[in-house]
Amino acid sequence: MQRTYFHVDMDAFFVSVEELYDPSLKGKPVVVGGRADQRGVVAAASYAARKFGIHSAMPLREAARLCPQAVFLEGHPERYRELSTAVRRVLMQFTPAVEMASIDEAYLDMTGTERLHGPAMKAADLLHKTMQRETQLNCSIGIASARVVAKVASDQAKPNGVLHVLPGLEANFLAPLDVRRLPGVGKITEQHLREYGVRTIGDLAKLTKATLGRKIGDGLAALIEKAQGRDAGGWYDEEIGADEEPKSISHEHTFNRDERDEAAMESMLARLTEMVCRRLREHQLHARKVQLKLRYSDFTTYTRGRTLERPTQLDAEVLEIVRELFRGNWEKGRAVRLIGVQTSSLEADSEQIELIPSAQETRLKQAMNAVDALRDRFGESAVSLASGMSARFRERTHENPAALPGKEPRAKRKPQE
Repeated sequence: MQRTYFHVDMDAFFVSVEELYDPSLKGKPVVVGGRADQRGVVAAASYAARKFGIHSAMPLREAARLCPQAVFLEGHPERYRELSTAVRRVLMQFTPAVEMASIDEAYLDMTGTERLHGPAMKAADLLHKTMQRETQLNCSIGIASARVVAKVASDQAKPNGVLHVLPGLEANFLAPLDVRRLPGVGKITEQHLREYGVRTIGDLAKLTKATLGRKIGDGLAALIEKAQGRDAGGWYDEEIGADEEPKSISHEHTFNRDERDEAAMESMLARLTEMVCRRLREHQLHARKVQLKLRYSDFTTYTRGRTLERPTQLDAEVLEIVRELFRGNWEKGRAVRLIGVQTSSLEADSEQIELIPSAQETRLKQAMNAVDALRDRFGESAVSLASGMSARFRERTHENPAALPGKEPRAKRKPQE
């Protein structure tokens, strides 16, 4: 059966949510992500701000230089989560096969829904109207037989449009577009591709193993397939909604000023570790790999990791490793811009993990369960590691994305989900 996928992308989502709460912002250049004088990057920009050249991931200070009169907002993550959940409720009216790719975009498998909603374009028009009516937000929709093509199409349809790439025309649609438009191609990959004369997606689609010799790997092979209009690589190889559990859990923080103080950075690492381990326990997962991320003031970024003999979800155990990685890899005295903690190679709770817990480990688990209960009742700041108490910070939307709607910890999911 020919598949029909929708990619639904909310238009300027963070800005649009802010406008719902403050209608005076409409029509103005608005930047969400932080104050104009803060470190960090733009999480979202209104279309009025984009006319000045402001875009997502741009440093806030650069955005302020381009448009001094813009309204800069730190953002309200709790509002975005609430509206993202409302968006998902609308999408679930059209198909149960919904995959939230981020807080403001989703893939829908609409195959076989014609009897309910009509042909693809009619269904997209109905989805548009329903979304506006129930959330007061606009979205753009890409339609194609491959999810990667649908995603590119939704971007081309912005703002508030629909673009349907007919079956058989996927490669023709992609071919003239800049290669950076293809999901999975970032700055570094683009630079490597330019060495082979690749400028457009069509150029990439023509590459073969014979052309590249031994340099072709799984990642590049998947990119070539995407350029040819087929889903390939990573979770594109899986069905929508096939894997509801996170592949990794991480938190990171950008300092308002370059940080050189070792104690301040270790305190921040303790706070980030708490946040990561809390989410591990919520998802009933244990991590077998722990990774440290360091970004220096010149944007040079290093990641260092360690694989554990036995997976864990305990703050103290993860923090011990994070500290060792930090002390062994930070160039003493060198200014740090961003610091982060990530856990991966995640495993679900099992009898094997719990086989021979030590008395100390049992006490630690009991203590952390009690701590989590207190946080549920009184808030995240109710209890903290002593070493992390001086590292309080306001959550920044672009740094620490929340659990996506429909992918909450099993214990917190509603019965109908």
